[in-house]
Amino acid sequence: MDAAGFSPRTDRLLAHADAICAERGARLTDLRRQVLGLILDTEAPTGAYEILARLRDTRRTAAPPTVYRALDFLLEQGLIHRVESLSAFVGCVAHGADLHDHGAQFLICRRCGQVTEIEDHALAHALADAARRAGFAVSKATIEAEGICRACAEAGADDAVGTPLAPSPMR
Repeated sequence: MDAAGFSPRTDRLLAHADAICAERGARLTDLRRQVLGLILDTEAPTGAYEILARLRDTRRTAAPPTVYRALDFLLEQGLIHRVESLSAFVGCVAHGADLHDHGAQFLICRRCGQVTEIEDHALAHALADAARRAGFAVSKATIEAEGICRACAEAGADDAVGTPLAPSPMR
């Protein structure tokens, strides 16, 4: 970890995020950078109140509106995604942070909570085609599929398929 407390991987992603923002004429302030770093440095999706608690380690006066404003900016810039069913956030800086992104596709393990983002253009096109046939134009879609990841399945966790994820304390 570096002096700011982030891993070298996160530092590289933050530098990339800085460049993306600069290219767009947006500013990745120290606070926004720190919030993004907290999300990127976490293996699992992170909720707003978890971010707030970790942010208060270095910014004692941080309040929920502070975090929500930073999250809104990061969402607008395409640097994070919101996993709706978990009311949590994951970073997507490494995927190019396309400002014109039309949504995201997530695979969520019911057992361990791992979230994997996939980019399946055929799935996106199938949804757009089905919507078009129904007379609807999709502007953005987030698809979240719950099941069991390979590691949990190999560990014999297939009995958890019918067990819903524990409710997030951040909802």
